[in-house]
Amino acid sequence: MHQAPQGKSFRPDGASAQQGALIINADDWGIDRATTDRILECAVRHRISSASGMVFMEDSERAADLAREHGVDIGLHLNLTEALSGRGVSARLKEHHGRVARFLSRHRFSQIVYHPGLANSFEYVATAQLEEFQRMYGEAPQRIDGHRHMHLSENVLTAKLLPAGTLVRRNFWFAPGEKSWINRRYRSFVDSRLKRRHRLVDFLFSLAPLQMERLERIFSCARHASVELETHPVNAEEFQFLTSCEMAKLLLGLPIAPRFIA
Repeated sequence: MHQAPQGKSFRPDGASAQQGALIINADDWGIDRATTDRILECAVRHRISSASGMVFMEDSERAADLAREHGVDIGLHLNLTEALSGRGVSARLKEHHGRVARFLSRHRFSQIVYHPGLANSFEYVATAQLEEFQRMYGEAPQRIDGHRHMHLSENVLTAKLLPAGTLVRRNFWFAPGEKSWINRRYRSFVDSRLKRRHRLVDFLFSLAPLQMERLERIFSCARHASVELETHPVNAEEFQFLTSCEMAKLLLGLPIAPRFIA
């Protein structure tokens, strides 16, 4: 594993991450009943440390109740692209969200372009989701990431729509040769902008691809750096791995962080 990026490390208890920290986070809590239930099963088995919750979605209300009941640590999974499927979503919010979603879904590079004509829509959608999260969970989100990582879109970054001081998900980290030089430079540039207003972990990786050699390197990195592992338990292969003996072996001597709040 290559050397960690420069900058302060954050552990869940707020201390320096010189001894490392592993955060296993499950995305899409509340998007629908099946996804919530899969994540909850991983949580009660202590195979994840946290989840990212979506608001204004089909299972959002039940998911919030389950989080309180089972003590699941939930952050906001900002949704700028997935149709709002919850009951009682206002026509105005759907209209603004639809404008944003159509723009971001138009091209894979749309998120790196600032669209001045959609500035008000981006702000309205982000503010509505922040307020809804606070209503549902009783407090403002202490950490934020995004569905399809669209919290890193240029309209969100330029307008500073995410509250300062929150723990925000950085870009995936790739070693030289895994992505092009331009791709890695752009990711580094975005992360440097995030650091000016937000707290970041040292590394972000996805659970997939499920290759043991790769995962062993990631878990080893978590012994000396703060590492977030992004997972999607609704995916059958990921769920099976998270609840498997292989996962248990990887966790030997490296307990996952009990909370994701730095």
